[in-house]
Amino acid sequence: MAGKVWTSQQEEELKALVYANLNVDEIAAKLNKSSKAVITKCERLGLRVQTEGYLNASIPIPRELPSIEEALRILAGALKASVKPGLNRLEVQRLDTVANISKMYKELIADYMHYRDVERKLEEMQRENASLHQALTEIQARSSSLPPQPVSKSIP
Repeated sequence: MAGKVWTSQQEEELKALVYANLNVDEIAAKLNKSSKAVITKCERLGLRVQTEGYLNASIPIPRELPSIEEALRILAGALKASVKPGLNRLEVQRLDTVANISKMYKELIADYMHYRDVERKLEEMQRENASLHQALTEIQARSSSLPPQPVSKSIP
């Protein structure tokens, strides 16, 4: 659900407050907006605001997929860390999350590779189809330029 629309004056004030290095709560109070609204607007405007104490829900999206080897290294690191004695509850949860994400990644990368293979085969079939279509067009052009041939009837 959309909140109140930001005016251009509020956006300019937001930029000035961010550049003045105020934190989210201070900016929200000055603009009479919620902290969430300030964070969201800053993200949309590409501004880096002080969000200490707030959960960073934005996840940077990599340009390239990690290789299977990279995913396995991460999983191996989590496995190695999980056998250390004295892990606290939060560390165990984090390692469990890493293991679950790695498992999901393995399944998704397998699907991705399958789709890439299907895509490659489809492109190959499209090229072959285009080649056959061109050959058929050439044959039709040659056959239409030949004079009609008499058909011989052989009577037994």
